Amino acid sequence: MKKPLSVILTLVTYLVALIYFSPILWMFITGFKNEGEAVIMPPSLFFTPTLDNYQLIWSSGAASFLQNSAVVSITSTLLSLLLGVPAAYALAMFKLKKADDILFWFISTKMLPAVGVVIPMYLIYKNLHVLDSSLALILLYTSMNVPLVVWMMRSFFKDIPYELIEATQVDGASGLQGFFKVTFPLARPGVISTGLLCLIFAWNEFLFGVTLTSTNAATMPVYMASFMTQEGLFWAKMSAVATIAVLPALILGWFTQKQLVRGMTMGAVKG
Repeated sequence: MKKPLSVILTLVTYLVALIYFSPILWMFITGFKNEGEAVIMPPSLFFTPTLDNYQLIWSSGAASFLQNSAVVSITSTLLSLLLGVPAAYALAMFKLKKADDILFWFISTKMLPAVGVVIPMYLIYKNLHVLDSSLALILLYTSMNVPLVVWMMRSFFKDIPYELIEATQVDGASGLQGFFKVTFPLARPGVISTGLLCLIFAWNEFLFGVTLTSTNAATMPVYMASFMTQEGLFWAKMSAVATIAVLPALILGWFTQKQLVRGMTMGAVKG
């Protein structure tokens, strides 16, 4: 009785996964169509594949946009972890006055709609002469992701028994030694999952990217929007750009899925 039920649940799981993955699959297929075939309704699965879209976007400088996205996303993620992990550790392991207020302040910064600060950020960066630069996006994405790192990593650190830290202190280890040799290795899955989420958020961000950059530091989402013109939407080319844009995140998520699942379930018990 259990075996047929297990088979049914497995099939249902694959069906649900296919439904969720179908938009990405359709985007991948559309990237190999010409513009005429991409807009035909109802869409057809039978067509002559072509690489013209990929050749066109690559010859028009897609590599530079991909490089900008990689530099901005990776750098901002590393800075967010560098600033957020120690703050989360302090809030989780030490009895600080008004720790709950500090946590609420961190998370409250995520409640403000991004569109509400676009104009002030544009004016600030214009006066600082850093518009259309990777530095502008790195600073902004870091400030956006630090609250996420603090909030998530605090729950991961709370799952680690404080007795382990006390044991390292009894053995004569300093606070930094105990953190790097005991606490950080135990929280590594949480760091990986948090870092991956920050990387994805920075990689996909569009509003600030299209507002604060134009050519020199424009990212992949900004480049994708360039195919939305007054003449219409170039679906095939946008699908090709989107496929290139999502591949790094898919590959990274595939290779880190075990660490990601472990990290996400690590902080699921304690708040």
